[in-house]
Amino acid sequence: MTEDELKNASVDLEHELPQGEPAEDTPVAKVTDLDKLKSDHAMLIDRLARMQAEFDNFRKRSQREQQEFRDYALSDALKQLLPILDSLDRAAKSEAATVSDYREGVELIDRQFHDVLTRLGVEAITAQGRPFDPSQHQAIQMVETTEVPDHHVIDELQRGYRLRDRVLRAAMVRVAQNQQATAQPEE
Repeated sequence: MTEDELKNASVDLEHELPQGEPAEDTPVAKVTDLDKLKSDHAMLIDRLARMQAEFDNFRKRSQREQQEFRDYALSDALKQLLPILDSLDRAAKSEAATVSDYREGVELIDRQFHDVLTRLGVEAITAQGRPFDPSQHQAIQMVETTEVPDHHVIDELQRGYRLRDRVLRAAMVRVAQNQQATAQPEE
């Protein structure tokens, strides 16, 4: 090719390609696309690292808050029990009191304590005269009797308590065993 032919060919190429934009097949275009992909990749990796750090911080903060809640969950309940402790301390320091005064004091403290338990959602399990329920009662003794229906609680040895629907402590009870009710008729 002559020099004139080369000049004409380069002029034709300049008209075909827009100014300042390399063709898609040229090495310059491939390098530009590669640089763009590398920058996008770096941006996404940075974004992922930041999200992982945020999640890790959130997890640690949640664990710390849960631990603080467990550590201090009882503080409100304990604050309500402190006046009862104060009443017991005053009763122990009392000198010139009769037995009836002590009894009245103990009954007052008992009422205070039950009021606090009620405010906290604790209720006593009623047992005496009711059918035996192993989910709420703990049978300590079976007593043969005909005065109480079979498998009913005769008396309560230790009161049971429940917090809302969950049994805190089962009531310790004696249960009736009525031989006449359990005996099967002979044929």
